[in-house]
Amino acid sequence: MSWRMNRRDWLRTVAATGALSGLAGQAAPAPSADRPGESSGFTSSIITRDKVQDTRYAPSIVDGKVIQPQRELPVLHTTEVLVVGGGPAGVAAAIAARRAGADVTLVERYGHFGGLWTGGLVLLVIGHIVKGGKQVCQGIGEEMMQRLEKLDGGIINRRPGANPTVDAEALKYVMVEMIEEAGLKVFLHCWGVDAVLNGNEVRGAVLESKSGRQAILAKTVVDATGDGDLFAAAGAAFEHRSHNVGLVSRVGNVDKIDASKAGKARPRCLGAPTPAPGVNWVNLIGPEVDGLDVATLTRMEMNHRKFIWRDLQKTRQIPGYEKLFLVETAPQLGVRITRVLHGVQTVTLADLKAGTRFPDVVAVGGSSDGSHGEWQVPYGALVPKKVDYVLAAGRCISAEMRMADLVR
Repeated sequence: MSWRMNRRDWLRTVAATGALSGLAGQAAPAPSADRPGESSGFTSSIITRDKVQDTRYAPSIVDGKVIQPQRELPVLHTTEVLVVGGGPAGVAAAIAARRAGADVTLVERYGHFGGLWTGGLVLLVIGHIVKGGKQVCQGIGEEMMQRLEKLDGGIINRRPGANPTVDAEALKYVMVEMIEEAGLKVFLHCWGVDAVLNGNEVRGAVLESKSGRQAILAKTVVDATGDGDLFAAAGAAFEHRSHNVGLVSRVGNVDKIDASKAGKARPRCLGAPTPAPGVNWVNLIGPEVDGLDVATLTRMEMNHRKFIWRDLQKTRQIPGYEKLFLVETAPQLGVRITRVLHGVQTVTLADLKAGTRFPDVVAVGGSSDGSHGEWQVPYGALVPKKVDYVLAAGRCISAEMRMADLVR
């Protein structure tokens, strides 16, 4: 006997029996944008009916070339200080500027703050201690550490002379709290794609988002993109470098390993502990490539994720390691260095060895193992030589090759 059911009958059946609940999971009430948790359920409305996008300024093909017509960009916002990039350097720069009394706007391309620290799952905090275990890095970074200490599962190995490890979700939460407390204007899901110029002066940035192409005008722009996207677009000189591009993952059930069953067999690497019990973070270093080449980045994303999955499956075949599982691969690829500013001053290894002290010091650093002393970042390492009103922050500041890993 043949049996047939149309789509409507099928939906009625599963609705009556709850058969879809195992697929859909238990859906929480949809919160409002400003008052989380107070909505009664899923809602949807029509914002615009029969809308047609204006294509007068769309790129077109002219004589075999793609041409972008000249057009006026809408100004999304005007501010005193615009920080483009919401990683550790950008967040710290924005909060510091706001606490100093400036009107500050922070723009970030992802939906969270922290950059590679959170999105890249680079959870280890290094470069803050010197010989004897003294901690030299303080300020906003130390404030973040203290806040993480107050959260259950926020940080481990938080002791003198040690390199602590943070929890990415706890850190995202802490950063949101600090940003809101500081009173920053924030735009997430915005990619800084160009500089707004008035001669050799940077007067804002062009953003690309789901809202289209818009501009934010500012008196000063801080390029905290990690790749120097804004100062490069403004015409500042820089050095283009290659480095290893990797991907971090997290592995669960590490506490359930029975190594006594393994014999001589041992896995390649199981990383280091995190604040989450039984979960390790594993750093895949990757090959040296150009982190500005989109085809290369695409290949790295795909190859690294395949390797991590397959490598863990091999590890699970080792007796005693069967219960391991892949918690996640980082959503953000581990690009370490690309563009480095040619600044008015440069952070050098010679200055580190000499213990040079600068009258305009803006930051200090240490080492990961306390093997050397404190080194300083002068203000001039943030300043381009021939472009005004833009500063670099983070791994793209002016630093010689031998200092790149310490700076980042």
